[in-house]
Amino acid sequence: MIVALLNQKGGVGKTTLALHLAGAWAQRRQRVTLIDADPQGSALDWSERRTHEGLPRAFGVVGLARDTLHREAPELARDADMIVIDGAPRVAGLMRSALLAADLVLIPVQPSPFDGWASAEMLALLNEARIYRPELAARFILNRCGARTVIARETAETLADHDPPLLAATIGQRVVFADAAQSGRLASEIDGDSLAAREVAALADEIDRLGIGRAP
Repeated sequence: MIVALLNQKGGVGKTTLALHLAGAWAQRRQRVTLIDADPQGSALDWSERRTHEGLPRAFGVVGLARDTLHREAPELARDADMIVIDGAPRVAGLMRSALLAADLVLIPVQPSPFDGWASAEMLALLNEARIYRPELAARFILNRCGARTVIARETAETLADHDPPLLAATIGQRVVFADAAQSGRLASEIDGDSLAAREVAALADEIDRLGIGRAP
């Protein structure tokens, strides 16, 4: 399966989600490659920090920030169980290519009334991609949620009847994610019993249950 994390809005936590989902599947002994399709290269930076810390490779990370991604990602998928694409914000060409490559698009949004409206351009690109790939699946994922905040609940309620649907799993605003980014680690490696680790595992479980993937 090729999973792309995309949003035209920056700063919604795409890279953190992409790294941790890739890590969750790799820990389940799946063959995983993460494609860093963001010219900023944050996932590649994380991988380099991991190497400098002398940590074992968690999964493959390759940089492919070009609009031929829809041709190259399926080639990489032949030797992997899961491909995770960390997409670029505000670059329509790269976004279109990632949409055409993916089986499932995850659109991270933060609990904010503005994030919903900021997704409008993303949804327009998604609808455009579905002209060529009508089977393309998509879900919103609520990310960086404060515990029991009214705005998080209101954002979830707003997206509840939306298309694409909202995943039930949510990811909180956790300090351990920042620690993981700085150290080239995953939250589960820092503290396997942390809320962050459990939330990521629940998210990976929910995506697995969707049963989405390309026919062989």
